[in-house]
Amino acid sequence: MFDLIRHKTASSRADLLSGLTVALALVPEAVAFAFVAGVEPMVGLYAAFIMGLITALIGGRPGMISGATGAMAVVMVALVAEHGVQYLFAAVVLAGLIQVSAGVLKLGKFIRIVPYPVMIGFVNGLAIVIFLAQLGQFQTPDANGVMNWLPQDQLLLMLGLVALTMAIIQFLPKITTAIPSSLAAILTVTLLVTFLNLDTRTVLDFLKSMSGDEHATIAGSLPTFSIPAVEFSLATLYIILPYSLILAAVGLIESLLTLTVIDEMTGTRGRGNKECIGQGVGNITSGFFGAMGGCAMIGQSMININSGGRGRLSGITAAVALLAFILFGSSLIEMIPLAALVGVMFMVVLGTFEWASFKVMRKVPKHDAFVIILVTIVTVFTDLAFAVFVGVIVSALVFAWEHAKHINVEISEDKNGWKVYKLNGPLFFGSVAEFLELFHAKTDPEDVIVDFQNSRVCDHSALDAIDTLAERYVSAGKKLHLRHLSNDCKELLHKAGDLVEVNLIEDPHYKVADDKLDS
Repeated sequence: MFDLIRHKTASSRADLLSGLTVALALVPEAVAFAFVAGVEPMVGLYAAFIMGLITALIGGRPGMISGATGAMAVVMVALVAEHGVQYLFAAVVLAGLIQVSAGVLKLGKFIRIVPYPVMIGFVNGLAIVIFLAQLGQFQTPDANGVMNWLPQDQLLLMLGLVALTMAIIQFLPKITTAIPSSLAAILTVTLLVTFLNLDTRTVLDFLKSMSGDEHATIAGSLPTFSIPAVEFSLATLYIILPYSLILAAVGLIESLLTLTVIDEMTGTRGRGNKECIGQGVGNITSGFFGAMGGCAMIGQSMININSGGRGRLSGITAAVALLAFILFGSSLIEMIPLAALVGVMFMVVLGTFEWASFKVMRKVPKHDAFVIILVTIVTVFTDLAFAVFVGVIVSALVFAWEHAKHINVEISEDKNGWKVYKLNGPLFFGSVAEFLELFHAKTDPEDVIVDFQNSRVCDHSALDAIDTLAERYVSAGKKLHLRHLSNDCKELLHKAGDLVEVNLIEDPHYKVADDKLDS
């Protein structure tokens, strides 16, 4: 429906312009997430700068934008409320150390086990979350702090400016790609509002309404190094460790999934383990420079990709430009109408949502369609990391259930008169009950062979099932033989030792596959 990828090739010029566009969109996002976490706006802006710069320099996915995010902010709010912002900084440092450890241990590869239906649900849910977050810009708090829709004239004006922004983004590339359409739209709408003196909300109005301070501003100074002012003790560790573990997990899951989405969109491949290290170093640095930390931001990453940003220069430009806004250009950024930024994010929503999933769900198995819908809903009502966990677990259970039904046997008799059960399908925890029902110890001859040529012994439940089957035959005065076990299956039996008493038959005419690579 909407072609998000308008720029197919990378260039330094495109990186610079797209980075500037991203920096403009980062300001209200960083401020909003700072308020969600219960900290000062500058703490969020510093996080956007530090995370953006460090992950752009040493992360594993050029073109991906990192900064303060809502997924991590909602985890932080309880810690800040109970123990203060210094404990947050300490927790962010520890979360960064955990993330670096994950990268060193090469745990980033496990993102590959996330099923495709979970990925579709993830991006769809994220698109809905981004859309719902923008609706708050059409509301304003009353004297009691209750959010109400803008007056009709202001609401209609804002909707018109949003529509104009979206139209420029959609149709300008058909005329020229010399300037990113998102940047052109923001500049055009800002100039239009300024010269026509239109009464619409700006970034400064947003900052004032969020803080309740009429003198609020994004102007600030350089972040300074400071060790978190907490007691270095086991008591402190006991307080921050649960939060750090959650922050590290949420940050890595969101970052690695965003990396995967960008990989698919650009036809390139990022380095997951390197991204874990980049995110970790970014969070460690954030904690020592009074910032709230963060992770990859799929919305801003989509703006960057759509605007032509492909290289590390785009992320570096976004971070440096954001710092320049804080130090020198706050008055100019505060003039930007919220409608322009909302329009940009609405286009991100349209480009992020997997519209083809509506057709896909009618063609894929029902359980895959269910996972897509489930992950989408859980993402909207909880958070991204939890939704992915739920999706992976449900997909794994469905996989186990489906494969448990595939186990069966072909029964024959060999030249010695022994009964042969040729097993088909994997033997694991989900299929052991069905496996045991395939055999008839009481009526079988004295010697029975179970042929594993077309099967695999996968786990301890499988070993226990084999042992149970052997005991049934021993109790009946008969003997069970196993044939054509793969080498890794033999290792499982060898490790089990006396737990499994069976007779292994070697067949010189049959070569089993060895899962180990040749040295």
